[in-house]
Amino acid sequence: MFMAGKLLWIVVQPLTLALIVKVLAFLMLVIGRRKLAGFLSLLAGTILFVTLFTTTGAWSLQKLEARYPRRDLPPNVTCMIVLGGAFDLEVTAGRGGMEMNQAADRFIEAARLARLYPAAKILVSGGDGSFSGNYKGDAELSVDYFAAMGVDPARIIQEKTSRNTIENVAETKALLDKNSMRDCLLITSAYHMPRATSLFSKQGVATFAWPTDYRASGSVEFRLDFTQPSLNAALTSTAMREWAALLNAYLQGKSATLVP
Repeated sequence: MFMAGKLLWIVVQPLTLALIVKVLAFLMLVIGRRKLAGFLSLLAGTILFVTLFTTTGAWSLQKLEARYPRRDLPPNVTCMIVLGGAFDLEVTAGRGGMEMNQAADRFIEAARLARLYPAAKILVSGGDGSFSGNYKGDAELSVDYFAAMGVDPARIIQEKTSRNTIENVAETKALLDKNSMRDCLLITSAYHMPRATSLFSKQGVATFAWPTDYRASGSVEFRLDFTQPSLNAALTSTAMREWAALLNAYLQGKSATLVP
């Protein structure tokens, strides 16, 4: 299921989908189906235009980010769950050190909160989700990261086997039960929080949502935007992937609602 999901996403992400539709349009033209070729060409162009030159991505992510706004932190925190996805595993393996991606806020925020709650345990969930499976995952890399941030490595609980969010939740639940931890802060990207919270809730795990890594300003309107096509494409791809993952979790019965 994990590998099938990764392969499916390669096919259906917006830019790849536009290319596939355009290739189909060419094939229809070759066999003389001109009307169908024209329709498919128009569809490919529409996908490209919406992806590159509208605020669709930021607007869609903003809808998810608004589902779990930040609240006042509780006075006492005994544990924190940090979902992986913040380390660039391939670059880290090739270059050494601790190379992080746009989701680095998950770990930056966890390090900040670790100082506010010096007795709290930190459960980092995330293995190697690459095709090869040959890299150190977020959980393994996090020990050196937190040590560099002045956090005692003894506070870190590593969940090193999960490759996606569904596996994050299942493996994390087992460690929470084993270590008698409950009502933890859940730290992940704001757009990812609805899915993560819903998956944990379905497993009977109560968490206190603490979103970070916001991708939209909170005031994005759906409109044309010709100023940043590469960023628009990246945001649209991220949004489409998250909405597709929400649908997948719901259809598998891992989430109680389509949009938590």
